[in-house]
Amino acid sequence: MSISPIGSYAAQAYQANTTQRTNSASKEAAAKEAEKNSSAKTNAENNGVVYEKSSAANTITKTKDNSAIVAKLKSDVEARTAQMKSFVQKLMGDQGKKIGAADDIWKFLAGGNFTVSAAAKAEAQQAISEDGYWGVNQTSDRILEFAKALSGDDPSKADELLAAFKKGYKMATGSWGSKLPDISSRTYDAVVEKFDAWKNESKTEAAKATEDVTKTQA
Repeated sequence: MSISPIGSYAAQAYQANTTQRTNSASKEAAAKEAEKNSSAKTNAENNGVVYEKSSAANTITKTKDNSAIVAKLKSDVEARTAQMKSFVQKLMGDQGKKIGAADDIWKFLAGGNFTVSAAAKAEAQQAISEDGYWGVNQTSDRILEFAKALSGDDPSKADELLAAFKKGYKMATGSWGSKLPDISSRTYDAVVEKFDAWKNESKTEAAKATEDVTKTQA
């Protein structure tokens, strides 16, 4: 059962960024709207026209929509992680192991000194298979989805969000208590590769757009 806490800790690292980004985006939108309204009001007064306050609803709604997506992704990961922890806690109890700290669960799995039923083993193997929920493909896809939702699909934030993922990976390594399983290192590589593809895709689109404009002007 080579399951590591990489997905859970990566989600925690992203959540810290989510709260900061949501609050910052809301404040920035409100400030810009206030500045816009103030300028519009001054122009209106100078021109003798009636001023009506506009709304920042569209900007704020966009921020909330991104937050909702992140919350849904995080909720799904938390539910799956809680389900897995519950299973491991029962397994530990059945084999005379006690949980003194939250990280004991991961260290218990890392030690490998336990037995499971054939059914439980098959379920775990399916979960970490190439296309399983905790497998390389789905886990790396979820992390990229987190990043895109947090940034509003802005590739210029990719490096910052990749750094958050690496922080989560480091936290997971510490909780595991030793080098993470091979599936974790392969997931790490897949995440970095997908972030690079995301950034390069943006550069390609920008270059194509510039080329199209140049052709049109010619």
